[in-house]
Amino acid sequence: MNVETSSVRARARIHAALGDPARLAIVDALTLGDASPGEIGADLGMPTNLVAHHVKVLHEAGLIVRIRSEGDRRRTYLRLRPGALTALTPPPLRDTGRVVFVCTHNSARSQLAAALWRDRIGRRAASAGTRPAARVHPRAVAVAHRHGLRLDPAGTAHVSDVVHAGDLVIAVCDSAHEDLTGPVRPELHWSVPDPARVDTDDAFEAAYTDLAGRIERIAPIVPPVPGRS
Repeated sequence: MNVETSSVRARARIHAALGDPARLAIVDALTLGDASPGEIGADLGMPTNLVAHHVKVLHEAGLIVRIRSEGDRRRTYLRLRPGALTALTPPPLRDTGRVVFVCTHNSARSQLAAALWRDRIGRRAASAGTRPAARVHPRAVAVAHRHGLRLDPAGTAHVSDVVHAGDLVIAVCDSAHEDLTGPVRPELHWSVPDPARVDTDDAFEAAYTDLAGRIERIAPIVPPVPGRS
């Protein structure tokens, strides 16, 4: 990845600006409503010169804008620039139409990830394994059922039978990430511990929680389904 892209530089400036507790407090205040520098200083117990310094940094980072009061034309208000904080979101994933989650045995993690993706993201997803087992692990089926998802107990498959050109491949185990090469090389890697090694309900619940959290974090950069607002 080229870290010198304009998007990365812009996000780095925003992160740097928000790295100071006082500036983060100013942004928190402006998230709720607009305020003059004097009001910000009074609310946060900050001297005028320090407010001016922090406002300058936030303005240069593209986080806030100054607007003139329509009442007292001498007064200036500060407001968050529309969409400024969404600029912290990484660039969107490429629109592949389908995601394929891959683990070693296709018996737990990849199955749960695909079911979660379909449920939470509403887009097509499949799963596969580099050395698929004969069946989906019963504890994976059970944890899916507890969370309102359904897994086909016999629905395991090999990557060569599932992955097609253009699919976005996400490895959800270290072995699959390290073993896959060539056209099915994963674009993303989620290092989720294998719950079958421990083989307890808690381990499978932990894998489910890990995957659900990762999908929740990635959801904002998934392209919307065409034709759906």
